[in-house]
Amino acid sequence: MKKVIIIILTIIIIVFGLYFIQSGTAGRSISKSDDYDEAAKGVGDMLRERTRGEPMDIRLEGHSIKGLNYRVLVDANLKPFASEDFLEDILGCAVRRYSGGDLVIERGDAKVSLTVDDVWVLQDVVFIPLDDRMKTLDYNVEMSFAQNYIDFSQINGNPALPAAYDMRKDDRVTPVRDQGKYGTCWAFASLGALETVTMPYEENIYSPDHMTLSNSYKLDVAAGGDHSMSIAYMAAWQGPVYEEDDPYGDRKTDEKLTAAKHLEEAVVINERDDEVIKSAIYRYGGIETSLYLAMSYDNLDSKYYNNENDAYYSPEPHKPNHDVVIVGWDDNYSRDNFGEKPKKDGAFICRNSWGRSFGEGGYFYVSYEDPNICTQSVVYTRLAEKDNFDRIYQSDMLGWVGQMGFESDTSYFANVYTAEGDERLAGVSFYSTDKNTEFSVYLVHDFKDTNDFEKKELVASGGTRYAGYYTVHLSDEELWLKPGERFAVLVYIKTPGSQKPVAVEYAANDRSSKADITDGEGYISQYGSKWTRTEEELEANVCLKAFTVKR
Repeated sequence: MKKVIIIILTIIIIVFGLYFIQSGTAGRSISKSDDYDEAAKGVGDMLRERTRGEPMDIRLEGHSIKGLNYRVLVDANLKPFASEDFLEDILGCAVRRYSGGDLVIERGDAKVSLTVDDVWVLQDVVFIPLDDRMKTLDYNVEMSFAQNYIDFSQINGNPALPAAYDMRKDDRVTPVRDQGKYGTCWAFASLGALETVTMPYEENIYSPDHMTLSNSYKLDVAAGGDHSMSIAYMAAWQGPVYEEDDPYGDRKTDEKLTAAKHLEEAVVINERDDEVIKSAIYRYGGIETSLYLAMSYDNLDSKYYNNENDAYYSPEPHKPNHDVVIVGWDDNYSRDNFGEKPKKDGAFICRNSWGRSFGEGGYFYVSYEDPNICTQSVVYTRLAEKDNFDRIYQSDMLGWVGQMGFESDTSYFANVYTAEGDERLAGVSFYSTDKNTEFSVYLVHDFKDTNDFEKKELVASGGTRYAGYYTVHLSDEELWLKPGERFAVLVYIKTPGSQKPVAVEYAANDRSSKADITDGEGYISQYGSKWTRTEEELEANVCLKAFTVKR
């Protein structure tokens, strides 16, 4: 029993950020191998023959994890392939893609190189061969067709994370930017972190001007902002747009520009957890976070900042006042490099937005012992192409402003929309407001009043490890909507420890005063029977979007 508990805890520790029903990382492109069509055609028959129509049981150290819904495929030579996200989430690997289609898989201090011909791409999901190269990554793979399982076991127990890692050395960062004297560090940090998601295989530079001036908050550039505004702007398909289309610094913007990419997932880490922060950087991209800086863009004179070593450490707790991107770490970075000396070695590598003349070409080191960094952090884990869906239905343009509920960790919430064409419901998105959230998604056809919620059809279910913004793709190809049909998307959510688990938009303060609650028809219910109209009775919009594709 003790061993089972240890295995379960191990899985919980190494699984980060993704919800359980989704496979693959949208928005990442890779070329198909020459035998793609032939291989894809034979996969279905091969799997049915070899596994008697049942999904293969995936095991970690002998214990099944098939409830997490990862996939293993087998080719005509009985060679197994696992999805990219399985290697990332379960085995703790980092998968780097390059522009030519080649891949590098890293785990700890080990590295494996693959060419485009080594992998499969099926339904936009990359599958990686589980051959002897897995031993380099410290894993042994045992497969039994007779018992229909595949088991992954560690060989030497090597750690998944190296003692030091720097995204700059893997060409995973874009050029350092300069915010000037405007209060736009939050936009530079958000977009700087977002840009790392597609590096090194695709480099894009996004526009902070557009993010600060074309979001629904409509604040002055001197007013500042935070990650909730960034997520809302991108989740609403307002951006990001390319820097070349809306250059920074002229205080002008073009609101007619459309998003170059679509954000599908942003994980919010609401507490300081260095191992989770490192794991996110290693596997997904840069971390957007805040800290307190006792110096400014104009004046770097501070006892907490060592100009010679580009090292910063403030021992006293302060309210954060600046946003940066964490791009790496060094467990052995000497405490002697700091002006005010911490007790132990170790530092995060941070990218600033004060130009290349600041620090180490725009970067500086922050001690692990600084109490003000990473009290809340964001990593953008899924960025899709702009054609991932054809249409968005939404009313929460300001995103997650506050929370509502019934003094319980469970709740039902729904939004009603009118279909604009002959289209299929292909996805929904919402916020998980805390860790370990479970959810179920429903569709209601031909909605007339709240009595119709009794007709709800379950279309998806799953869970999330962390708070954040999540998109759930719906696999049912029969969820067709008629032109002019009023339909409802409904979510049941359970967030342990929360008394208000539903994210809502409303005019909470001066910053969110532009909230428009006239554009939605939302509902909330404790048990799914008696419903409250949120706009009329609570003066709020429910944060629940729907996405469709045309017939």
